[in-house]
Amino acid sequence: MRILAAVLAATTCLIGVANAANVFPIDRATILAGSAFDFKVEFAGVVKAEDVSITINGEPAAKILGKDVAFIAKEEGVDASAVLLRAAKVIKPGLYTVEVKAGNDTKTVHWDVYGTPDTPKAKNIIFFLGDGMSVAHRTGARLLSKGMTEGKADGRLAMDDLDHMAFIGTSSTNAIATDSANTMSAHMTGHKTAVNALGVYADRTKDPLDDPRVENVTEALARTGRKSVGIVTTAEVEDATPAAVVAHTRLRDRKAEIVEMMFALKPEVVLGGGSAYFLPKSTPGSKRKDDQDFIKAFTEAGYSLATDAGALQAVGQANAGKILGLFHTGNMDSVLDRKFLKKGTVNKFPDQPGLVDMTKVALAQLAKNPDGFFLMVEGATIDKMSHPMDWDRALYDTIEFDQALRVAMDFAKEHPDTLVVATPDHTHGVSIIGTIDDDKPGEDMREKVGVYAAAGFPNYTDADGDGYPDKVDVSRRLAVFANNFPDYYETWQPKMNGPFDPAIKNEKGEYVANAAYKDAPGAVLRIGNIPRSTDTAVHAVDDGILQASGPGSEAFKGYLEESDVYRVLVEAFALAPAQK
Repeated sequence: MRILAAVLAATTCLIGVANAANVFPIDRATILAGSAFDFKVEFAGVVKAEDVSITINGEPAAKILGKDVAFIAKEEGVDASAVLLRAAKVIKPGLYTVEVKAGNDTKTVHWDVYGTPDTPKAKNIIFFLGDGMSVAHRTGARLLSKGMTEGKADGRLAMDDLDHMAFIGTSSTNAIATDSANTMSAHMTGHKTAVNALGVYADRTKDPLDDPRVENVTEALARTGRKSVGIVTTAEVEDATPAAVVAHTRLRDRKAEIVEMMFALKPEVVLGGGSAYFLPKSTPGSKRKDDQDFIKAFTEAGYSLATDAGALQAVGQANAGKILGLFHTGNMDSVLDRKFLKKGTVNKFPDQPGLVDMTKVALAQLAKNPDGFFLMVEGATIDKMSHPMDWDRALYDTIEFDQALRVAMDFAKEHPDTLVVATPDHTHGVSIIGTIDDDKPGEDMREKVGVYAAAGFPNYTDADGDGYPDKVDVSRRLAVFANNFPDYYETWQPKMNGPFDPAIKNEKGEYVANAAYKDAPGAVLRIGNIPRSTDTAVHAVDDGILQASGPGSEAFKGYLEESDVYRVLVEAFALAPAQK
C-alpha cells in the first residue's frame, strides 16, 4: 500500500472523462491476491462495444482477470452502457494500472494486489468491534469502573493493556461521513465502500443485491482452509456490523436477505438478537415477507439452538457442534437494563445473556477446531445508546465490552498463537467535560456542571467488585455531552425509567424535542445543530483508535485506513502465500 501511494504521488493526474464514469474496484483499491471481486465499468452514456478497450498493465483485461468481460449495451433503468465480469481474480501480487477507453475517452485506475507471507503468524484472530466507541467512551468506562484518586486511575481497562495502536480512518467512498455498514465492510473485505453498503461497491442500478461484490473474510477463510468463524453481537445478528462478516448488499436494511447469506456461508457460531428475520411471516413477531423458516433451516443443518442465557450455557456445556443463539426478536437490551434497572424490553426477554457469557461460549466452541478460527465480537449497544445521547447506558456497555475483551485476552494468554484486535468502526461526537454535582446549591442544573478545578471527581463506588458502579444516579456524575444533537431537553440526569428518546416527529415530519422530558427538574431545551430530519446525534468523522496484541499486531501503527486493517488480518493468517 505504501508503494502504491508513492507511485500515485509521482504520477501526473490522468484523464477521467464522460464515457468512462466509474470503474470498480475503484482507484487505489487494495486487493488480496486470488480473492474474487466483480469488475465493472459504468459508462456515462451509451457506447458501442467495438469502441470499448480495457487493458491492465497494457495487456487485454481477460489475460489478467482470467476471463472476458461482458458488454451491456444498456443497463436496466439506466440510459448508459457498462461492462461486467463477476468473480474476477488477480493471482499475482503487484501494482496494476487499469485503462478503460471508449473511443477517444479514457479512464485510468490503479490497484495494489498484495500477497501474504508463506507462513501464518496467527492461528486464531479475535476481532472486537466497539460500535461507535470513541475516546470519551473509554475514558468514561475507566472512571466508572475503576475510579480515580488524585488524578491517577485506580485501575486499568483490559484494552489499556493491548500492545500496539493505530489511528484508523473511517470515511466512506461517497462522503467523509460514515456508518456502521461501510466501515465494518472495509474491515472485513479490505475494500472501502459507500454509506449503507456491505461487501459491494455501490453501483448505479436500483437492485441493492446486484452491485459489484468483493470477497469477505468468511468467504476468504472458506476458500483457503478450514478455519471456523464466529459472530457475537448484542445487536440483531443481521445488523450492519455482524452482517459485514457474511453479506453482499448495497442496502444494510435488507435483513431478510442477509439471513439467507448467513445461512449460505454457515458460520460455526452465531449469537445475538434478530430472530424476527429468521421466522416465517406466519409467526407472530416475524419481519420476513416470505414463509422461509431459517431457525428450522439452521437446526436442520446441525446447529444447536439457544434462545436465552440458560439455554446458551446448556448448549455450551453439551459439547455441541455449531451454535445459533437468538435471544431477542430485535436488538438486545443495554447491560444497564439487563443487569441492573430491568427496563427497556427486559420484561419481554428476561433472560438475555451478556456479551461476556456469549464470548466465553463462542471461544470454547471455536477453539475445538485444530485449524483455528476467526471470531468477531461486537459491543453494539455502545453506539445504539450514544445516538440518543443516553450516556450512562453507553458507558456501561463500554464496560461490558471491555470485560468481554478481557475474556479474549485471557484466552490469548493460554493460546499465544492468537491475535486480539479491539477497534471502533466509527466514532461519536462525545466528550467528558467534568462532573454534574447535585449537591451544589440552586435549581439551575447548568450551574451544577463543574469544569476545571470545580469538577473534582465523581463519587461512583463499586463495593461488590463487579466492575460496574453500584449506582448510576450518584450525586456527582460525569458530565458527558455531544457536540451534535437534534432539538431535545437536557435533563442532566441518568435515564432511570428506560432508554432516552430525545426527539420525536411533529405533524410536519420534522424531529422536535420530546416533551416527555420538559418537566424534569432543571430541564433545558437545546436547539439542535443537525438537520431537523435527524432524530438523534450522528457519527463523527474523527479517527478511531485501534489496539491489538499477539502475532501480527506489530503491523498496527501510525495511520491506517479500515481497508488496511483487513490486510493485516489476512497477512497474519497467510491467506495468499506466494504462488509456487
